[in-house]
Amino acid sequence: MKEFSLKYGCNPNQKPARIFMADGQDLPVEILNGRPGYINFLDAFNAWQLVKEIKEATGEVAATSFKHVSPTSAAIGKPLSEVLKKACFVDDIEGLDDSAIGSAYARARGTDRMSSFGDFIALSDECDETTAKIIAREVSDGIIAPSYSEKALELLKQKRKGAYNIIKIDPSYKPDPVERKQVFGVTFEQGRNEFKIDGNLLKNIVTQNKQIPDDKIKDMIIALITLKYTQSNSVCFATDGQAIGVGAGQQSRIHCTRLAASKADLWNLRQSERVLSLKFAEGIGRPDKNNIIDLYLSDADYSELISEWQKYFAVKPEPFTREEKDAYLKTVSGITLASDAFFPFSDNIERAAKSGVKYVAEPGGSVRDDLVIQAADKHDMVMAFTAMRLFHH
Repeated sequence: MKEFSLKYGCNPNQKPARIFMADGQDLPVEILNGRPGYINFLDAFNAWQLVKEIKEATGEVAATSFKHVSPTSAAIGKPLSEVLKKACFVDDIEGLDDSAIGSAYARARGTDRMSSFGDFIALSDECDETTAKIIAREVSDGIIAPSYSEKALELLKQKRKGAYNIIKIDPSYKPDPVERKQVFGVTFEQGRNEFKIDGNLLKNIVTQNKQIPDDKIKDMIIALITLKYTQSNSVCFATDGQAIGVGAGQQSRIHCTRLAASKADLWNLRQSERVLSLKFAEGIGRPDKNNIIDLYLSDADYSELISEWQKYFAVKPEPFTREEKDAYLKTVSGITLASDAFFPFSDNIERAAKSGVKYVAEPGGSVRDDLVIQAADKHDMVMAFTAMRLFHH
């Protein structure tokens, strides 16, 4: 296939639209079902690069959930505990313990379910039946993967009344080392960002504490690769083989950190017994359950929710006070934080410490690096300077 005609571009008024190879070669993808759009393909190609690089760097299968050209999360295929299965809404999925790629997507989708609503999925490896079962019941726009099992493809083709977007990509495809795009009729050209992210990037440890366990090195790598494909400015929190909070596209770095930290806090609170023990009323759907949990954890909206609890809950839930939530979050530790550019002020570190951050990866290079390092030392953090910026636009 030399080109693929799109219904329209970013918006319905932007026509005509298509994807094609400038050199006249065949596209590296095959459309197995549906009709992906302009933004779908932007998500698909960025998401595929992310999971491909995570697998190359860690040696483990990977999945990501993308929305509007940034990942909501990314994860490797580590087995899920019973608590994680429940927090990710997959405790009823049979065969999950035997599916690494299914576990990876369950983590990626379950971390920030609100942002993942209507996502585009990328898998580093073949989509199996277990993964397809998870996807089948979620609101999602499409998926890109190198292959699909027969049963998985059959299940996915039934989504969205048969219109679900399914893309198969050639895993051996390598793009031209020079990339171009147009803005306002002007062509931009640059070398592709082929920078390799691995453990060697984390050897320049600038804090007094220099001990990074192997699993935390892996978390740092996952966070940095996630940032490589996140709209800048961006900050990523990660733990246990998955990104748990992505702050994307903010003009100020502290706002990136606050956004990512708030998402990480919500993810950790969702694993609390207070949330896992909520008894929902009959007929409450999965997206609604997620929204209700978000409201339950919101200080501002909780009073309204609880006043009409019978609409949502089979049993009236106990209040989860701000003091109780803060006490729970103080038990969280060992979190990794990565930034796509240097921290200009120590306020980022202070905010990160409140969310249990212990390990930090950032480029360094600020005139206030000494103050940032002092703040990290104050909280006994381990900070590595990577000397590599990861802006993505």
